[in-house]
Amino acid sequence: MSLTQYYTATTLDGFIADADNSLGWLFTRKREDAGPMSYDEFIADVGAMAMGSTTYEWILDHELAGKDAADGRWPYEIPGWVFTHRALPAVPEGQIEFTTADIPTVHKKMVAAAGGRNVWIVGGGDLAGQFADAGLLDQVIVMIAPVTLGAGAPLLPRHVELRLDELGQNGDFACARYSVVRVPA
Repeated sequence: MSLTQYYTATTLDGFIADADNSLGWLFTRKREDAGPMSYDEFIADVGAMAMGSTTYEWILDHELAGKDAADGRWPYEIPGWVFTHRALPAVPEGQIEFTTADIPTVHKKMVAAAGGRNVWIVGGGDLAGQFADAGLLDQVIVMIAPVTLGAGAPLLPRHVELRLDELGQNGDFACARYSVVRVPA
């Protein structure tokens, strides 16, 4: 059965990016590729992904830096959906669908495309929150960096009940895996 997971890194004060959408704070931290809750372990079980337009543009600006989107190579080999109301440049080889559809409609497509593997909500926090609002978010897996920013893009800007399932340390990061607790209405 597919799980829908929000896997991300955050600062100790709960921001996934600074006020300028920079992740500079993240890339100065040590982590172990084979350590607890590592990216490599996580991505091996992912079959589809979703992100907001800011995350998509960050990937274009950083993963494809110095290249026109038409000349770049999309860094993921799984189907992805970008939730946006704006026209964005496409990466020709990327399995990307731009959408304005509602979360439940797209989630059904994502689960089908994942083929029994998991669905990754890449970012941002508001998009992950929309999946939670729709009752479609199963887990939050977060790598917590030993830094505070004081402002920026919040990890999850809404009330979501979670149950701690696993704790670990990966390099400089405290790692936590939470299950989303479905609260009866």
